[in-house]
Amino acid sequence: MRTWIEPPRVTVPPSLEEAVGGHGLLSQALVRRGISDVGQAKAFLDANLYQPAQPTVLPGIGKATERIELAINQGDLICVWGDFDVDGQTSTAVLVSTLQDLGAKVKYHIPVRASESHGINLPVLKRFLDEGVGMLLTCDTGIAAHEAIDYASERGVEVIITDHHELPSSLPDAYAILNPKLLANDHPLATLPGVGVAYKLAEALYQQKGQLEAANQYLDLVALGIVADVAIQHGDTRYLLQRGLQVLRKNQRLGLGVMMELAALIPESLSEEHIGFILAPRLNSLGRLADANSAVEFLTTHDLSRARILAHELEALNAQRKLLTDQVFQAAQSQIERDPSILSQAALVLSHPAWPAGVIGIVAGRLAERYNRPVALISAPPGGVARGSARSVEGCDIYKAISACSEQLTGYGGHTMAAGFSLDPKLIPDFRRALSAAVSDMMNGTVSEPHLVVDGYYPLRELSMGFVKDLERLGPFGPGNPPLVLVSAGMALQQIKPVGRNGEHLQILVEDEQENEIKVIWWQGAGWPTPEPVESGYRFDLAYSVRTSNYKGQEDVQVEWVDFRPSRETPVIVNEDWPPIQVVDFRGISNPIKCLHGLVEKGDLQIWCEGEDRKMLTSQGIISHPRDELKSSSSLAIWTTPPSRFEILTVLKKVSPVDLYLFAIDPPTHQIDSFLKHVAGLCKYALNHNQGRLPVSVLVAATTQRRETVKLGISWLEKSGFLSVVEERDNELILQKGEQRTNDDTKYLVDQINELLGESAAYRAFFSRAKTDSLLLNEGKTPPTS
Repeated sequence: MRTWIEPPRVTVPPSLEEAVGGHGLLSQALVRRGISDVGQAKAFLDANLYQPAQPTVLPGIGKATERIELAINQGDLICVWGDFDVDGQTSTAVLVSTLQDLGAKVKYHIPVRASESHGINLPVLKRFLDEGVGMLLTCDTGIAAHEAIDYASERGVEVIITDHHELPSSLPDAYAILNPKLLANDHPLATLPGVGVAYKLAEALYQQKGQLEAANQYLDLVALGIVADVAIQHGDTRYLLQRGLQVLRKNQRLGLGVMMELAALIPESLSEEHIGFILAPRLNSLGRLADANSAVEFLTTHDLSRARILAHELEALNAQRKLLTDQVFQAAQSQIERDPSILSQAALVLSHPAWPAGVIGIVAGRLAERYNRPVALISAPPGGVARGSARSVEGCDIYKAISACSEQLTGYGGHTMAAGFSLDPKLIPDFRRALSAAVSDMMNGTVSEPHLVVDGYYPLRELSMGFVKDLERLGPFGPGNPPLVLVSAGMALQQIKPVGRNGEHLQILVEDEQENEIKVIWWQGAGWPTPEPVESGYRFDLAYSVRTSNYKGQEDVQVEWVDFRPSRETPVIVNEDWPPIQVVDFRGISNPIKCLHGLVEKGDLQIWCEGEDRKMLTSQGIISHPRDELKSSSSLAIWTTPPSRFEILTVLKKVSPVDLYLFAIDPPTHQIDSFLKHVAGLCKYALNHNQGRLPVSVLVAATTQRRETVKLGISWLEKSGFLSVVEERDNELILQKGEQRTNDDTKYLVDQINELLGESAAYRAFFSRAKTDSLLLNEGKTPPTS
């Protein structure tokens, strides 16, 4: 179960609300996604109003088009070298079709996963060059293929790379390199997948001929690759997906037409979800279990009989892929159940000699979602090279983490959320330790708790087709533009029914407090915890997304299960004399600053922050206060984790908030040496610049410790001869420099300081994970520390 992040209040400009129209949730969602300008909003919702980037802005594209034109004019044989996933298949199909249309002599090759793996295989490349290939054009691969490109150059064959994967420390010596990673992160082309780069090259080649619009015929292939490669919907990537879906809905490709027919899809209502869960897995099954070269034929053929044969082969392979995926998933789960200590690692690394390399990436993704940490699965056949696939979670760049383990690897590649690698099977234990260490360092030694961003509350009984279609204007959905998550409160579970070929999905009948029933589909829900049935009296809040469905031609509203939580209990009562406090838990969220900005906009908010973080918040334009400067307010945000229960109860009594927002950002952990050095530095400044006057509240706020701890630190400095306390008032010390070190024993002070520092560290650890009610109730006792 995830931590739910409540929707921050936003101010929607009236001009935006008027321009967008529809339900208010639509314009609110746009503002929360950083789109408040009317022009931007219109271009986001309507691809016809977006201005795409010219292909010429992609670095290296001018040089590439000139060389390809020369090859075409000279009659050179051009080899297009792709990759076996859908992004690679569609990239290859786009470039092969474009070159053939422009009169080039073309052949293509997609590596066979089982025998070649990713990248440019030298023996196969040598054979092609021997057969007369005059130029090599890669797509969705090649950015790390130094050896192969050097070999081609030695043979007098020039190489043009089109790729989108992370850049290695040094680029290969190719004739031209087209990769959006060479652009700024916020560039409209920065998130293009391999097929997007191939399409831009196709555009540039047609543009040279004065036929720029001719590239539009490949937009359907671009949409397939964008969704299958889980590309971030930013700038041109979103635009191309919007345009590509329009082309797919008027499908002209025989192969895709037969595939849709076999899957009972209606082209006119095709969405990105149909690509991701129906079309892409079928195409991917070729690359995972067979030879993906036939995918190019499937996507480009004009022979209906051949299209039907290939489509039926894909159906059979997809069924086999599902079976193997389930088997590997169950085997991986069994390894974890037999050895639960595996879950103590920052990254899960599992291996087996019999796991098919073609499906381990899918399973790694499922496990990463279930356990909320990066997962690497390795196929290690006896006597062969071990090959692995890794999938990540938000906040961890798995490519960088794997790069840090390069000493154990024979090869690797990928991007932020997914990567592949190969290694000697004997080094798997070393790799397991190295990857966990790298991930732990990257995530500061903690596994972040999963969270769910809620967009709004809406009664299930009021869902209508018009409302759902209004929200779908934000689509297509995907990374960078997730579907809206709505919540309906006070639901009861009536029935659970497994559905799907193997019962992997759940159809759940729920009922609200007015006894309205509705069916909710939970994709891949089998095996996950579910609410208690209605007979138990259990009520829960349901988080869900909605979309229109068109099953067998019947248009309907489809409600999709996202998460659940127990219905909110009575707000926490800290003390019988105080009003109840409504607690909102933001502990462990990935972007607390952004969330805090949203709360600040509501007004009447006090922020409790101490230590160095106060400077950081100030630099972000956020005003915060240490504990002694807080005032009465209806809302309180606790940014810095308190050092003990006493402090939090004292602050709550002082502020008397109705709404309490928990961030609980831990300050640096103090060892006694660093603590005493910090206190000494503050005292020295007071002696030199403030006539020895030092408020105790300043010491407390700067060190983020308890008042007792700070006073013991002052006593130690006094006993050590560093200073002497001339006068002590309620909140102020008058200091002067010490004359000499005394002979008093200070060990007992060190022991007491150490004990208090340890108690505060333990309390902060408790505060970061405990239930909110146990944090706030005044039990008059020390909380557990383990």
